[in-house]
Amino acid sequence: MNKFFVKNRDLTQKLGFSLLTLMTVMTIVPIIATVIYIFVMGLPAISWEFLTEFPSNGMRDGGILPAIVGTFYLTIGTAIFSVPLGIAAAIYLSEYASDNKATRLIRLAIINLAGIPSVVYGLFGLGLFVLFLNFGTSILAASLTLSIMTLPVIISTTEEALRAVPQSFRTVSISLGGTRWQTIRKTVLPQALPGITTGVILGLERAAGETAPILFTGAAFFLPRLPQSPFDATMALPYHLYVISTQVPEMPVEIQYGTALVLLVFVIGMNALASLVRSRARAKRQW
Repeated sequence: MNKFFVKNRDLTQKLGFSLLTLMTVMTIVPIIATVIYIFVMGLPAISWEFLTEFPSNGMRDGGILPAIVGTFYLTIGTAIFSVPLGIAAAIYLSEYASDNKATRLIRLAIINLAGIPSVVYGLFGLGLFVLFLNFGTSILAASLTLSIMTLPVIISTTEEALRAVPQSFRTVSISLGGTRWQTIRKTVLPQALPGITTGVILGLERAAGETAPILFTGAAFFLPRLPQSPFDATMALPYHLYVISTQVPEMPVEIQYGTALVLLVFVIGMNALASLVRSRARAKRQW
């Protein structure tokens, strides 16, 4: 009887591992295939002129320099507004706020905000930043809108990273005479850095690839020059890709996939940078 149960348990375990492996392969293979397809289709369009020149001939020729620069500006602007505020909010919720109905309601609201469609954030940014605050269609309005959209992700992941640091680290630091803020700044934050980096990059990646929020607040169909100030509109890779794929007739396919490839490399580069920071931080982590 015991041998029967052991064999049945082993069979169930093997079946479970097989199903998990199959599900993993079914998830990874389409992603890898998509990335490879974009590389194969977009690589012929990649050249120095494509990366450094302005679009011409109704965007059927030339390059995508304004879209690359605009995406970089929007990502940097989003990081400036969302990262400090998101980390500060997570520190307060994790280290200072007491566990009561108010904080539980705030955490629930943050989780719900993370699931709101991006087009809703775009309409909110249009009403608040573009019209009410009179920022106009600009990098500033688009960056603020993207910041609000990414805040829930940064706050949630940063709070989880802070809570994962063992309580003994805080106890030892305070017992040695450190204040609560000194404990957080010199002990907790360095140990939570890998998780914080993950949350920040996830939020910024979403901001870099979004079209709807910037469509209402800061993106331009075409600009013959680079933006000169935060109050200028800008081209951006996601919106530019949407425009040349749907609004420009007889657009060469290689330019569409080339633009998609540049955006993909931009996002992969952010992931690579985050992985480097995480690996170094984990190597110094003491638990």
